[in-house]
Amino acid sequence: MTATIEREFDVIVIGAGAAGENVADRVVQGGLTAVLVEAELVGGECSYWACMPSKALLRPGTALHGAQTVPGAGEAVTRTLDASAVLKRRDYFASNWQDDGQVKWVEDTGIELIRGRGRITGPRAVEVTGLDGKNYLLAARHAVVLSTGSAPTAPPVAGLAELDYWTTREATSARSVPRSLVVLGGGVAGTELAQAFARLGSSVTLVARGDLLSMYPQDAANLVLAGLRADGVDVRLNTGTERVSKNDDGSVTVDLADGNSVSAEKLLVATGRHAALDGLGLEAVGLGAADGKVPPLRTDTTGLVEGIGAGSADGGNGRWLYAVGDAAGKVMLTHQGKYSARATGDAIAARAKGELHGTPALWSRFAQTANDHAIPNVVFTDPELASVGRSVGQAEKDGYNVSSVELPINVSGSALHSEHYEGWAQLVVDEDRKVLLGATFAGPDVAELLHAATIAVVGQVPLDRLWHAVPSYPTISEVWLRLLEEYGL
Repeated sequence: MTATIEREFDVIVIGAGAAGENVADRVVQGGLTAVLVEAELVGGECSYWACMPSKALLRPGTALHGAQTVPGAGEAVTRTLDASAVLKRRDYFASNWQDDGQVKWVEDTGIELIRGRGRITGPRAVEVTGLDGKNYLLAARHAVVLSTGSAPTAPPVAGLAELDYWTTREATSARSVPRSLVVLGGGVAGTELAQAFARLGSSVTLVARGDLLSMYPQDAANLVLAGLRADGVDVRLNTGTERVSKNDDGSVTVDLADGNSVSAEKLLVATGRHAALDGLGLEAVGLGAADGKVPPLRTDTTGLVEGIGAGSADGGNGRWLYAVGDAAGKVMLTHQGKYSARATGDAIAARAKGELHGTPALWSRFAQTANDHAIPNVVFTDPELASVGRSVGQAEKDGYNVSSVELPINVSGSALHSEHYEGWAQLVVDEDRKVLLGATFAGPDVAELLHAATIAVVGQVPLDRLWHAVPSYPTISEVWLRLLEEYGL
């Protein structure tokens, strides 16, 4: 007979990834009790299968290539990576897929942990099928928070369902480097992993049905495309995939819409992700669809899920359901998920104390305002691509009177950085207020330029004041001066 345990907490958080840990931490700091419910490793996707292991795979190749581009250093280094050493270092950054350290942090922070699968059964009620064989019936005094992350989205390609293909999880945790690899998807994950495995010795073909990194300015994406091709990646853009099939020797053949085909030892499907909401019991509170699938959630600026409230399917029991991180479906980036979780946790604690009523002010500690105005993002390829805020097209769509200024990155700092440095930079300007709406940088090591741009966008720093932020010489940051001069200051 399965033991049933009933517990009550102020806040129940389903999902103990980066966002879940942060929201639980903030509500505990606010004086509430919290429990994390997690069926896999505490720390989530970023710690074990995404951010950390993927960057650990990429960094050695970038470091080697950086040394090779500087005379004096180039003559002192070998021309290939030690793949086994790279994988060993990757294992370290993924904590060897053990979550002991994360669990200790949870315990030391005063958060309880239940390992198991959580499911909403009614307003403020969660049932957990414990991995220990016990059944937990949990009640929340104030809030239930969904922090279940995201799952890979498989494209409708014939034969794919019958294949044992890689997703990003299998790629970032691979125990060996395949001789050949086909990557489906020209977004951030597909692009990064294509380059990582090419530099580790795989023969890589990347197939994208559109352009490479199409969410970025073309000039910036073209520099990344050139970097991939320089590493020997066979890039097939604007090319659909018709069918995939397994060969007798275990390899995979991909038939393309242009009539060509390509075969490889492994197939990596990196065609996007979606919020992981299935199986959470959302139909019990009126958020499920007739076909059993859960539509994307709608959340307000504090993470409150819309459609749950007085007079709705929750039986008039108030607004109590929140979603953070990838589960909210707005911005699937770890740093933004953690930011959103901190704001949500603070809002929950403030509401519990009666200190927050209604909608909080923009840019307050309870509002996730940056998700609408200043999302920073880095593609950790070589060269890197870094952006924050709105593109020109997004700004125009949002009704701004916008202009932009673009330049190659060609300053003393870039010349010192490496031989034949190639980079590109863009500022997007709100002409009515004379402040930055966005910025993009492409080139080696430009990720370190991004936070200055993020501060300028968030702080709405007037351009005539930004002119007085003098970049140190000789650094790549001198491109800020050149961009403002090009603008006319």
